[in-house]
Amino acid sequence: MHRLRPGDADIAPPEHTPFTAPTTSTSQQFWLLGDKVFERKLGLRGKTALFQLPLTLIIVLIAASAPFLNPEVFDNGAFLVGLGLLLLLFVACLLMPWERFPPEAILAIPLLDFIAIGFVRNGAYESLPGLGALSLFPVIWLAVSGRMVVVSALISFVAPYLIVHYPLLSTFSMTGLKAVETLLIPTAMLAVFLTMRLSSTRLMQQIVELDRKNQAVSVLEAESGNRERLLAAILDTVGVGVVAVDTEGRTLLSNRQQQLFLQAADQSDAKDEDVLPFSGSKGGAPLPGSMHPIRRAVNGECFSNNLLWLGEGDTQRAVSTAARPMIDTEGNFAGSVIVFNDVTELVGLLTVKEDFVANVTHEINTPLTSIVGHLDLVLESQEPLTPAAHQSLIVARRNAKRLSVLVSDLLSSTTQAMSLHPQPTELSELVASRVRSAKAQADVAGVNLVSELPDRLWVIADPLRIGQVVDNLLSNAIKYSPGGGDIVVRAHAGQDTVQIEVQDRGIGMTQREASLIYGRFFRARGAREAAIPGVGLGLAVTKAIVDGHGGTIRCASSPGVGTTFTVTLPRTIADTAAATSAEP
Repeated sequence: MHRLRPGDADIAPPEHTPFTAPTTSTSQQFWLLGDKVFERKLGLRGKTALFQLPLTLIIVLIAASAPFLNPEVFDNGAFLVGLGLLLLLFVACLLMPWERFPPEAILAIPLLDFIAIGFVRNGAYESLPGLGALSLFPVIWLAVSGRMVVVSALISFVAPYLIVHYPLLSTFSMTGLKAVETLLIPTAMLAVFLTMRLSSTRLMQQIVELDRKNQAVSVLEAESGNRERLLAAILDTVGVGVVAVDTEGRTLLSNRQQQLFLQAADQSDAKDEDVLPFSGSKGGAPLPGSMHPIRRAVNGECFSNNLLWLGEGDTQRAVSTAARPMIDTEGNFAGSVIVFNDVTELVGLLTVKEDFVANVTHEINTPLTSIVGHLDLVLESQEPLTPAAHQSLIVARRNAKRLSVLVSDLLSSTTQAMSLHPQPTELSELVASRVRSAKAQADVAGVNLVSELPDRLWVIADPLRIGQVVDNLLSNAIKYSPGGGDIVVRAHAGQDTVQIEVQDRGIGMTQREASLIYGRFFRARGAREAAIPGVGLGLAVTKAIVDGHGGTIRCASSPGVGTTFTVTLPRTIADTAAATSAEP
């Protein structure tokens, strides 16, 4: 498991110059070839001697074997002069300060080699035939040197030709046939020169290309190192924990904040984030492995604002998790990046706020209940009231009941545990009764309620809470349809679920607003501009009830088109392993 280390961000990136393709002149290619082929720093003298060495060794071998093959050859002065000149040339390669001369001065060695070979070959022409082939060595030297190519090619043909023809020229006995035969060696030497020249040119091109690629790789490695250090610095700067995993769930990368977060939750010894103890609520039972955020991310899920609790006992930390998949160049799933944001302090502050709101609403609810009760007693008493007093009391009771409903919603939204009492419930009749109850409100608003319900639709649910869900959805649909129109209420069964839909043709909302409507006290912009009454608690309570049943609620809406709420409930709560309590 590789982790970015905090110290990596403190290492200064190495300086480098922008990459430029190397340029190699013709006069440099020979010595660059020597550097690459022999891979040692011999110096100019050493490399010159190295190219002269093969011819010198051959000459020494010939001189050593000549006494056994033909001792008379040492009686020839030309042969001895040639041997001595070749040995002196090798010594000159080692002793001459070639660095002080122009680069072309080195070509004097192969040119003098031709003269020395001419002496050796013609001095032993009768006793050791075939020595003219020694011209091959200076020809090769000229070919790979890369200097004065045209002149070198001409010398590679003329010098062997003169060496071979010298005896014939000196005796004036050269015939046409003999001249043609002696052209074979010079022509072969020229062919060798051209072949070696082409080969050395191709080799030099490969060497230059290899150098260019090596420099490019070096630049890329330096840039990659800089980017890795930049990434480490960025990840260690952000205040959230970041973990990257592969398709198998193995951790590829985690930042310093993640390590600090694990230490705060007393989980710094965990070998893999995939086995961290998460729970859905503080002090709650551990989540199954399939519900862990990293496991969900490895399975390809994309989520955000997933609030969980990490750790055990007093060290538990509230963490908001989010995950996004990584896609490779071929569009395949390559892993995920998961973000852990420690929100323990924020959750604590929200809890304090909710406790305060709950206490205040509870204190308000007690006298409000008394007020509503006494108003009912007065209105139902037999004592006569003036019409004005009677009307005022009716208005007071209506507004007191409205305030009671708001306080009840507010109290429900701040209650940590909403009790549920599931039982076999016939959903069609339940929804139909709620539609009948809402008809009076719909008539006042000019809205027509349409029911599309099956004859029987059974489900295991809390009838009072599901009724509250339908009431909230119908109330919202009526309020947000100021222009009238139809509101359609549907219910139907799936394979293992039942669904309730409430569709209106009202003002609608944007997709962003639709994603926020379940938050407490949230109201869409259109509702605020139309001065539609409400405090934004009904849908928060509705979602809490649906979640408590192990179901889901979805909203599809468009401005000016309308809104459709779809509630999906399991046929039996046991199928969802839901508890009999829900958190709004």
